[in-house]
Amino acid sequence: MALEMRNTCEKCNKKLQNSSVAYICIHECTFCDKCSENAMYICPNCGGELVKRPRGKEHSLSCSLSLS
Repeated sequence: MALEMRNTCEKCNKKLQNSSVAYICIHECTFCDKCSENAMYICPNCGGELVKRPRGKEHSLSCSLSLS
C-alpha cells in the first residue's frame, strides 16, 4: 500500500510538492516542516508522532528500481 502524498499542509495550507520536506503521522495527516516543528512533532489531529515523509520525484508513479 502506497502513501497518499497529500499536497497541502493541514495546518497552514502551504503547498507541498512530492519533493518538499513534510511530516506525516500513522494516519497520513500531512504537515509542513514549520507546522510540525511548532507542534513538537505530535499530530494535532490524533496525537501520534509526526515523522519525515519520504520525498519522491515530482511525477514519479512507481519506483524505478529493478528487483531482478
